Amino acid sequence: MTRIDDVARLAGVSTATVSRALRGLPTVSAATRRRVLAAAEQLQYAVSPSASRLAGGKTGTVAVVVPRITRWFFGTVVETVEDSLHQNGYDLLLYNLGGREQTRQRVLRTANLHKRVDAIILVATPLRAADVHALTKFDLPGVTISSGSGVPGWPCVRIDDVAAARTATRHLLDLGHTRIAHISGDPDDELAFTTHLDRRRGYQEALRAAGLRPDPSLDVESRFTIDGGTRATAELLARGEPPTAIFAACDEMAMGAISALRDAGLRVPQDVSVIGIDDHDLAGVLGLSTIAQPAADQGRLAARILLDPLGTGAAGDPRTPASVILPTRLVVRDSTAPPRAH
Repeated sequence: MTRIDDVARLAGVSTATVSRALRGLPTVSAATRRRVLAAAEQLQYAVSPSASRLAGGKTGTVAVVVPRITRWFFGTVVETVEDSLHQNGYDLLLYNLGGREQTRQRVLRTANLHKRVDAIILVATPLRAADVHALTKFDLPGVTISSGSGVPGWPCVRIDDVAAARTATRHLLDLGHTRIAHISGDPDDELAFTTHLDRRRGYQEALRAAGLRPDPSLDVESRFTIDGGTRATAELLARGEPPTAIFAACDEMAMGAISALRDAGLRVPQDVSVIGIDDHDLAGVLGLSTIAQPAADQGRLAARILLDPLGTGAAGDPRTPASVILPTRLVVRDSTAPPRAH
């Protein structure tokens, strides 16, 4: 049986070059590719993806770690990352933590992770000191997406969550609202997310800039889900006088808020305005005002940054800064309006 090193010997190149040439990667010159293809045809060599990768000391696989694959943001990022990796001859190995601390420890600190993959992408995965230590020891290239903490030497692609929340709250203030509630993330989540803290900070900064003092009775914590938004809004309404506007820390919570308000006989936006963050696929259908964040672009850029050190010849840039902050934008739809005159 013909092996990849037979093709390499006949073509006068390394096995790694044969692998790249047969996978169609752009790091091989046209002349070298023709020589490799001719040698492979002459020897009737059938490409084995796993063999060609291993010949270059690679697994051809990138690990992508997400907290919960069922959430819109994580699913969108993973789909985009996978598409970029496949275009460059890499497979994706998905680790879904399911929101469990025990799973996080097993995945990030296992001694076998570095043997299974060539690189790692962490999507919004909070890291503890022990996680960072383990990942650093693996000595693999990596990128974090939407993460408040990182690994030394790993670039981070994210949005400015504080600024996004400020913009959302300022939109409500500009409409004339002063009694603005905030529904946010659950601080008791096992993975200890920080995104909800940044978005609360932006909300409070916008209020203070407008001369308003944040009211703890208008701040309710729940999960980043539609059900979480429904429960938080029901609790908010049970506390007494309803707000004239709600800023939800994500679009799914905003959708739940709209449902709870309507169940309580309140109209959106006539009685209560609602705004979220994300620009979820359903936001336009539901007429939800939001802060659009480029979820797909974050995945695409992270993959491009990662592919360069893997030697694929993708359009990576070694001058890429340690943190790339992508812009967000305000999208005004039907769920926000000036407060009703009493």
